[in-house]
Amino acid sequence: MARVLSGIQPSGRLHIGNYFGAMRQHLALQAQNEGFYFIADYHAMTSNPSAEDLRRRSLEVAMDYIALGLDTEKTVFWRQSDVPEVTELTWILSCITPMGLLQRCTSYKDKVAQGLSPNHGLFAYPVLQAADILAYHSNLVPVGADQKQHIEVTRDIAQRFNNEYGPILTIPEDYILEDVAVVPGLDGRKMSKSYDNTIEIFEPESSVKKKIMRIQTDSTPVEDPKDPQRCGVFALLKLVAEPDEIKEWEGKYRAGGVGYGTVKKRVAELMCAYFRPYRDKRAALEKDLDAVRDVLARGAARARAVARQTLDAVRRATGLGD
Repeated sequence: MARVLSGIQPSGRLHIGNYFGAMRQHLALQAQNEGFYFIADYHAMTSNPSAEDLRRRSLEVAMDYIALGLDTEKTVFWRQSDVPEVTELTWILSCITPMGLLQRCTSYKDKVAQGLSPNHGLFAYPVLQAADILAYHSNLVPVGADQKQHIEVTRDIAQRFNNEYGPILTIPEDYILEDVAVVPGLDGRKMSKSYDNTIEIFEPESSVKKKIMRIQTDSTPVEDPKDPQRCGVFALLKLVAEPDEIKEWEGKYRAGGVGYGTVKKRVAELMCAYFRPYRDKRAALEKDLDAVRDVLARGAARARAVARQTLDAVRRATGLGD
């Protein structure tokens, strides 16, 4: 059984792009593996959120994950900042990380280009990410193909440490999520909070329906054939419809005679029905926040026990302490 690690930033309300693009696959992995999943609130600080926002968003992400099917008995689930051993490990790892390695990381340049302040935390982000992975002797880290560099940096740092101090850290493998869905947003671009084109997982169903009806489409007349593979509405339909229905709609697109509005209405029905059971569970969690906090506390205790052993070994090897 492999140990799978994944983290998610509490940077705002989760949307269906987060779910179909990664969360669904992460939740599926917990069935046959040992899951270590955390809320990356330290990482979220690179964008300087207010204290109130960070606390609220962290709790919201916790409720989202639990409502969507996280097994809180089997999977270790915690808030990153509740395991301080990781920040000490980050400093130790930073002392063997070459500047050139960090300067080659594309994520820093991308985020600065998106308008984030070029602070040290944003630049050194990959070292904290490496500590997150290495503290728990993670075997697999599920990522999309565009995030593979993050794991390569972690492997490089771990190998440098082991070459210098001995085989202490586990070298992780990336687990490329081959079936990652690129979920289109309301404007046709990839769904992203930065584009303000998202459909939130747990926003009211009335709002979900209104947003879906606003999705941008081309001006092809109703009676003309349409290419389903070039339509964002059809891409959303494929996420929530059964195979037979998808095939039926594909035929209607190619034959002509169907308008985008008709398809949007069906997508709205299916999308609301898909998330309705999760929505009900999420509403129940909102009424019992102490239970959510208890899940995070128990997860943090389990995570700290593992991270403490790793850090103790690292400290002995590097000569820190007695």
